[in-house]
Amino acid sequence: MKRFPIIDAHCHAGLGDGLTGPWDTDASLHRYGPRARAAGIDATVLFSVLTSDCRAGNGAVGDLVRAHPRRYLGFAYVNPATAGGRVAEVVDDALRWGACGIKVHWHDGRVTREIADVARQRGLPVLYDPHGDTGSVETAARAYPDVAWIIPHLSTFADDWRAQTAFVDQLTRLPNVFTDTSGVRYFDVLADAVRLAGAHKVLFGSDGPFLHPGVELAKVRALRLPPDRAALVLGGNLLRLTGRRAVRTRRSASAPRPAGGAAPGR
Repeated sequence: MKRFPIIDAHCHAGLGDGLTGPWDTDASLHRYGPRARAAGIDATVLFSVLTSDCRAGNGAVGDLVRAHPRRYLGFAYVNPATAGGRVAEVVDDALRWGACGIKVHWHDGRVTREIADVARQRGLPVLYDPHGDTGSVETAARAYPDVAWIIPHLSTFADDWRAQTAFVDQLTRLPNVFTDTSGVRYFDVLADAVRLAGAHKVLFGSDGPFLHPGVELAKVRALRLPPDRAALVLGGNLLRLTGRRAVRTRRSASAPRPAGGAAPGR
């Protein structure tokens, strides 16, 4: 039986220049790699840990992508506070090693028109963490309907149930807004997102190396999606949004297969 690819759409890598926590200090992959392989994950999207020097962060990610092209894809990390006025230059540098998207984090600043313009011109999706600011998502998605906006964690890593449920409405209404599953604790809200917006709007992500990719993948399997919808969430949507045709699946006989079987009410 042919297995469709499993792609982790959300993983940090490299060293940051802060000491606030792992997210801006150290995102080495020595634990993530074995955990991802054991979980049956075929490929992973990497972007820099939080840093003011996004070009250096992107360079470290580019080194990993070039060294392991079958295992890693990469997004160009853009810090709005330090890359203003030269976003095109930062992104184009990352395109040289094969970046297939842009990553922006609220910690550095809100997404800007400059970033959105570059994404539109280069045909790249933007993975934007707004920290629950669903208003900025609405504004960006409506102003740039031809840009794919991937909003991780159902809009917030902070377990803000109100923001996440409000975001599900946006995910359902706005055709160019997508989400990933990383770090979502309220499972029923995640299930509602897939049920109401559709499996084509949701990407599997782990927020590795900080969260365990096997644990995060188990949440997607717990949705008990039919195989065709599971294939979208677990890799097909990421390939479509980045314009990639395929990745190789691991041939390990021990790799777990995605669960099939329709969920109630789906």
